[in-house]
Amino acid sequence: MSLASWLVLVPFASLPPQEVPGELRTVSPMDARDARAARDRALDWLLANQREDGSWASGVMDGVQELIYSVESFYAWKVAADAIATMALLHAVETPDRRAALERAVERLHVQRTPKRGNDWDTDYGWGALYAFVCAVELADDARFQTEEEQERLAETAGRYLAILLRIQSPSGGWAYYDDPIYSRRPTWDTSFCTALVLPALSRALQRGWLEDEAVLARAQRYVRRCALPNGAYSYDLTPIPRISGGEHINRVKGSLSRIQVCNWGLALSGDRTITPERVREGLELFFEHHRFLEAARLRPIPHEAYYANAGYFYLFGHYYASQAIQLLPQEERETWHARLRPLIMRAQRDEGYALDFIDTTYERVACTGFVALGLSLGLSTGTSTDD
Repeated sequence: MSLASWLVLVPFASLPPQEVPGELRTVSPMDARDARAARDRALDWLLANQREDGSWASGVMDGVQELIYSVESFYAWKVAADAIATMALLHAVETPDRRAALERAVERLHVQRTPKRGNDWDTDYGWGALYAFVCAVELADDARFQTEEEQERLAETAGRYLAILLRIQSPSGGWAYYDDPIYSRRPTWDTSFCTALVLPALSRALQRGWLEDEAVLARAQRYVRRCALPNGAYSYDLTPIPRISGGEHINRVKGSLSRIQVCNWGLALSGDRTITPERVREGLELFFEHHRFLEAARLRPIPHEAYYANAGYFYLFGHYYASQAIQLLPQEERETWHARLRPLIMRAQRDEGYALDFIDTTYERVACTGFVALGLSLGLSTGTSTDD
């Protein structure tokens, strides 16, 4: 075993055996007042921890647990996390302090360098490109950024990240963050959830004229649809020939709870009419019914070590996109669903305001806190639950 591998594994050697939570305890729905307070704590933490240059995360390795990744990956994760935090400010109720922080974050998005490929297998710069592109598109749709100069700058910024996505879209049509041997300039591996999260932004880019080739979106939609399984799950990646590896497989529903939400949402908002409200409800019901398997993985420090190969970082990613999926339902239903979701989001928030679902790094704190603020903000914009 190499020294690097030994250093990565030793801190976890004394972990106690994983405990399986019993059936999820009955959780009392959380009303809008408590959700607003939690949302504001998350936003206050983001304001207090924003750097002078408008960014948040460090962009360097924060500990020995991630020694195996390329140096560039830490900057790519910073770009992605900062984009999520920027979107949290964008979709929050505006105050003078939040607006000032948003302006600084947007300027940083414009001027920061784009991430690059880390090495042959480590293509984590895909994360930075995906979320920075999504962020730029959402900013361009906001009423506060509609001057000609602002629109031109956002088009240029989005174009830089879109260029990366066009370069690394796999032959199958999707995106991911690693490459499989034989390593190539255009990666050959992709995942359902990376691809799904960018579908709505690609659709808007087509409408805006920022994306000229309609086939880019069509290939990505087709990829996600091909990952849909008969049991309601979405496979982690496209596996036309099923792998038989036991009952606790990541592609069973209990390992797909977060992917179901982002894939349904991404397909629906990019024009796929097969994603009906009934299908969205079914996915959300599965999310709540089997939530204990996400809970079992939260804060476990080794990726995919929990039951059904769930990883800690599935948690807030999945809860954010569950809140997005709820927004696809008729308005009169949304508050009931959000009230069920809010206390589960809150489990990951600390007293200081930030949130964590995996190891404690700066990019994780920023991304998780952004997801908390975004998910709670969506639930405060339902029409039946009024915000400030």
